[in-house]
Amino acid sequence: MNKNRNFKMLDIEALTEAAECLRILAHPNRLQIVQLLLSGERYSVNELAETCELSQPATSDHLRLMQRCGFLMSQREGRTVYYEIAEPHLADLMMCVQGRFG
Repeated sequence: MNKNRNFKMLDIEALTEAAECLRILAHPNRLQIVQLLLSGERYSVNELAETCELSQPATSDHLRLMQRCGFLMSQREGRTVYYEIAEPHLADLMMCVQGRFG
């Protein structure tokens, strides 16, 4: 481990919040959704469900959880809701996942 890194020590409240959000991300379908959204495209629930081979209700549940942590944002256009990445650090996290498991 590189000891020259200056990591800021977080308090237990911040670490608790981080753990909850990481727990939410720790699901293969959610990581797959994040990968798709990191392409810069906006996707609707139905497009994500079809691409990920999930039901629309399951996809909506995944999106809701990730939006609750501030990872995603949504925009309604008519009857369709589109999702995109709200947290830019997700790209760094996914690069770590790709580097380790890709």
